Parts: sequence; C-alpha cells; structure tokens
Amino acid sequence: MPTVKFHTLGCKVNQYDTQSIRERFLEQGFREIRGRAKPADFYLINTCTVTAVADQKSRGIIRRSIKENPKAKIIVTGCLVKQDNAKLAKLKGVSLIISKSFFSEGISDFCSHTRAFLKIQDGCDNFCSYCKVPLARGRSRSKHLNDLIKEANRLSDKGFKEIVLTGICLGAYGRDLSPKIDLVKAIDALEKIDGILRIRLSSIEAGDVTEALINKIAKSHKLCRHLHIPIQSGNDQILKKMRRRYTRKFYLKLIKKIRNKIPEAAITTDCLIGFPGELQKHFRDTLDLVKRILPLKVHIFPYSAREGTTAYLEPAFGSLSAKDIKERIISLKNVARSCSQDYQKRFLGRALPVLFEGNSKEKKDYWEGYTDNYIKVLFKSRRILKNKLVCVKLESIIGDYVIAA
Repeated sequence: MPTVKFHTLGCKVNQYDTQSIRERFLEQGFREIRGRAKPADFYLINTCTVTAVADQKSRGIIRRSIKENPKAKIIVTGCLVKQDNAKLAKLKGVSLIISKSFFSEGISDFCSHTRAFLKIQDGCDNFCSYCKVPLARGRSRSKHLNDLIKEANRLSDKGFKEIVLTGICLGAYGRDLSPKIDLVKAIDALEKIDGILRIRLSSIEAGDVTEALINKIAKSHKLCRHLHIPIQSGNDQILKKMRRRYTRKFYLKLIKKIRNKIPEAAITTDCLIGFPGELQKHFRDTLDLVKRILPLKVHIFPYSAREGTTAYLEPAFGSLSAKDIKERIISLKNVARSCSQDYQKRFLGRALPVLFEGNSKEKKDYWEGYTDNYIKVLFKSRRILKNKLVCVKLESIIGDYVIAA
C-alpha cells in the first residue's frame, strides 16, 4: 500500500483544499503517514504566498520532504505555485506541480479537527494594493448552494457539530451565481441541517457585513456571535493607499451597529504594520481604533512587499526600520491583550456552552474548547469531552484562556 504525507501552509481555505486532496488519495488506496518518524512514498505540499515568510516556509517544507525521502514523489500545489511555478520547477526532487484552481467534489471529513471548514467561495475581486492572493487565486467564484448542502450533510453525518464557512472573500458569496444569492441565504439553508449545532463565519470584509447578516446573527440559534473583520489600518490615508474599501468612520459605525444588535458579539481582526508611508501618527490611529472596538483577538502582520502588487513599487518601508516595525508590533500586542481581557471579563461568573475540541497541551487533565463567541476555554474533567457541547462556568483569565468550572 503506497503511503502519503500532507503539509499545509496558510489559511483555512488551504486546509480545506488539502482535506479534499487527502480524500482523493485515500480513495485510491493510499495510507496517510503523520510526523517525521517514518518517510512516505508521496508528499503533498499545499503552499502559501501571502507573505515572504510564507514563501520561505513553503520552500523549506519542500526541501525537508525531499531530504526525508529522496526517492519519494514530491507534489507541490497552492498559492505559491501559481506565482512561482518556474522557480519551483527548478527545485531538484519536485515531481509534479499542480497550479489549477478549481472547486473539488467536496469533502466528507476533516482530519484531526473537531470543527470542519467548509469552503463556499474562492478568489477575490478586491485587489488591495499589498495583497498577492487575487493574483494567485483568481477572480471570485462561488460553490452552488445544492453542493454546499450535500457537503454539510456529509460532515454532519460524520459527527461534526460545528462548521466554519470559509472563502478568500466570504462576503462575495453568490454574486457570480445565476440566479444570484447571498451569504445569508446560504446560512438559512445550512441551518436546517439537524446535526449542525453551530455555524461560524471566517474572515469577512467590513463592506460585506450587511444589515441582513447582522440581523441574522442576532436572531439565529446556530450562527455564532463572532465576526472576524479585518482593519489593517486605523488611518484613512493609509487605508486609501491600501485600496481598502472603507474608512475609519465606516468601520467604527459598523462595529457600533453590530454591538447594538448583538451586545455580546466578539470582534476579531487583522492589522498590517509598516505599510509604505505609515508614520507614527498613522500607527497611533490604528492603536486608537483597536482600543475603541475592543476586539477579542488581533492578528498582527508586518508588511511584506509582494511582487506583482501595486504597493511593491513603493519603497519597502520608506524611512521605517525593521526595529521600528517590531516596536509597533509589540505596542499593538500590548493593547490587543488588554482589549481581549476587558472583553473576556464581561463573561466571568457566567455559564456558557463550550464545544470542546481536545485535551489541552498546556495543562494536564484539562480540555480545551470555544464558546460561540470565540472565547477559548480550559475545563478540568476526567470525562471524555471531545466534540461535546457542555455548559461550564467561566471563572478566571490566564493568558489567552479562560478557566471554567
């Protein structure tokens, strides 16, 4: 029986794509091997190109796989392939490069996960000035609703209680279909599946958070009270240079609207630090905006110049040094940590349902899981709680976790 190893870099969409490829391999009689203890006959590396670091990591895993078994067939796919096909082809030991991007026939499992990611959309039409993803993924396209429903039913039959709707530009779902539909209508259909207890949205652009979506979250018993809405910058001048399609004022009004309708909603976000031309005053606007929206979590990225984007033609950091960027990242992390704790404190002393995902790697005899509003919870129990929805009382905050009893 031939063996195969999978390596996935990058976003939830890539993780979904790998799962789809995994299922095709297993259907053909392959046996999957995990870890470094034993080499495999085939290696599938699903690459990422969102940053220069992602490029380096992707190439590093390719080289490591070749070294692990020089006689193996090395298959490379993903976003880096679509941009650097010729360079990758020169790597001695790479057997096959797959650059085609398409919707698969779907998945029926999600290996080593309690939550299943369900890709409903791919590609992006926004072309932010710093972002290489539309060049790699192409224009926005959506999966047909009937296919989504079939796929979600298969995942439900497999025992998954939570599905995470993912896409490169999730809010664009359905605009390219005929007849056109939208994300809310897709959620309406998926909510009818009995075994699915939670539906979570992955990242969505501020301009795609509609009144209808906010109302849907407010009324739904299945849709999680959690929105990941990237900020990138809190300064209008920088946002314009980034080609982001909103202003600081618009973003603040949106968060206020969400919290008026869904007072306990968790907001998580992304911030990009060191964009060309970002001055200290621009960065202060970002700090201020983060403080105002009180996010549960902030993903922070240093700007990475990507060839092919319009921002690539700008000076890499202008007068901003790597040391300056590092200091700004530390400052933002401190603010983000304070905001997260302030948000979490609101729920101490309360009992909330938690979907437990597995044993904690940090604390013995503890289980780890999430509330619907994405608070990460640790709970001590000798019972097997994996994939169980249990109501627990939140008691104290330790680092990124809330301890429950």
